[in-house]
Amino acid sequence: MNRARMVIVAVMLIVLAFTLAGAFLTRGVMTYLPFLEPRKGNWKGAYVPHGVVDQRPWQTAATLAALTQSAEERELAREAERLADHEVDQAFSQSLRQASLEKPNLSGKALALQQRVAELQETIKNDQAQIATISAGAGTRPADAVSEGSDLEIAKAQLGLDQSELEDSIEDLARESGDQRVNLQQELAARQATMKQYRESVSNNDGQTAVASAEQYRTLAQQLSTWRSLRSRKQLIIQAEQLARDDVAALTGDLATLKTGAAALGAKALGKSGPERIDRLRRISAEQNIQSILNDRLGAHKQLLALYRRWGEQVEIQRKIVVHLILRSLALIAAICVLAILAGWALQLALEKMVRDSRHKQTLKTVLNLGTQVVGLLLILLTIFGVPQQMPTILGLATAGLTVVFQDFILAFCGWFVLMGPNGVRVKDWVEIDGVGGEVVQVGLFRTWLLETGNWTANGHPTGRKVSFLNGYAIRGKYFNFSTAGQWMWDEIKVTVPPETDIHLLLKGIYEATVKTTEADAKMAEAEWKGVTHEDGLPQFSPMPSVNLRPAGGGVDIVIRYITRAGVRVESRNQLFAMIVALMQGVSKEDRKLAPLSPNRD
Repeated sequence: MNRARMVIVAVMLIVLAFTLAGAFLTRGVMTYLPFLEPRKGNWKGAYVPHGVVDQRPWQTAATLAALTQSAEERELAREAERLADHEVDQAFSQSLRQASLEKPNLSGKALALQQRVAELQETIKNDQAQIATISAGAGTRPADAVSEGSDLEIAKAQLGLDQSELEDSIEDLARESGDQRVNLQQELAARQATMKQYRESVSNNDGQTAVASAEQYRTLAQQLSTWRSLRSRKQLIIQAEQLARDDVAALTGDLATLKTGAAALGAKALGKSGPERIDRLRRISAEQNIQSILNDRLGAHKQLLALYRRWGEQVEIQRKIVVHLILRSLALIAAICVLAILAGWALQLALEKMVRDSRHKQTLKTVLNLGTQVVGLLLILLTIFGVPQQMPTILGLATAGLTVVFQDFILAFCGWFVLMGPNGVRVKDWVEIDGVGGEVVQVGLFRTWLLETGNWTANGHPTGRKVSFLNGYAIRGKYFNFSTAGQWMWDEIKVTVPPETDIHLLLKGIYEATVKTTEADAKMAEAEWKGVTHEDGLPQFSPMPSVNLRPAGGGVDIVIRYITRAGVRVESRNQLFAMIVALMQGVSKEDRKLAPLSPNRD
């Protein structure tokens, strides 16, 4: 194990020790929480916008309730919603009572609207009396039933028109006089409609305790995301707690101011007239009711303040649980790193004892290092992100990618079956693959190895290089197998003779000598070719040698082509050269000017 790996192992062991110690120290958070009843599911509805009455307590509680994750949080959220709902209802009640105590000063258009409202109220009373009279007299005159029915419908329609006009006039009067009771009623109706929508939209949803819900976060990515979510929710709860604290302080000030005003009103001398005394007593009663409502609201806000404090403690406990799980995941990652490094080191030690070849050993070391690192990386990724959900899709994409990457090896494997067929190649065959010729020395499952040789018409000796090809050439490429059972090949030699030599006599002698020398090989080749082509009689091509003349600068070239076996090629060439030299010497013994022989190869 080299220095770098030793440093990595040491660092990972330190991280493993710290994370295990942290997980051990925080293990108690998993047993702190009781099992509580689950609350209803979250509601995603529209909040009532801010208006005359401040509805922030309800909006804050509903916002936090939508973010709950555990059964404990949902129980706290349900209690917060109940208290906030009660507080807002009391705020509406207080606002309506305070609005009723205020006596706006009417002038100009407001006075005219008030008179119009009084007139419409009187008109509506008359319309109602007329409808009652018509309904009472409907049974006295049967002959006029149709007419009376029409009068009754007309009276009811007139009553509806007057009531609509009265509602419009009251709204106009409230706007002109600054009376908030109409706006309060409208806002209260909107709130009641919103609450009805909320109660209809929520559904029963069995929740899990914090411990059970946290155990669902099995991957490090989920745990980190949950930790960030808890941190954000803790900040929101702190803000809600601060708002509740500010509301408690504001309501306490309002209550003190109201008590001071009530004490001053109680100390004021009573008026002499009856209406003044009645108005004063009503005002004192209304202010007492408002004080009672303020006390109720103050108590609700104090309960909300305590509840938000408990909620924050609950979220903090859940955050500790998630931190515990994160430490466990980090410990697992550190353990995987250590095990991967130690496994690679152990495999290399075993390899040192099992393999002796240095090159083979170095290759196996590289493969083992890469393999252990890839396995360790995959395990770490599974720890961080978990098992993919769309496994069939991922497997399909992975298979397609591997097919593209390893298409050469797949074709090589399929090509091996082609090469093993009757028209394939065998060891010791002479073949040409991608322009490289040589003798087959090994045919593997994926590769074919050749011992490279020179050109067929040249020396044909091995070059000493071992060449390998993927077996895919058997499917998508061209290859030539020059070997039959006897490994037959056409060889060619060339001899240059001076122009004064008797060419015809020499050609005749060379042809006869070549036929005689290659006769046995020609007959064997003819028999084998006939078996290969499955033809009766002689094949279309002949194994007989040929002797041709070619003009040359210093005389004439005689080119002899003949069939021979690869194993005896050199012997056949030497034998033919000796016969040709003897023939040339016999033809030219009268003329001692024998041109120098130039045996060449193409």
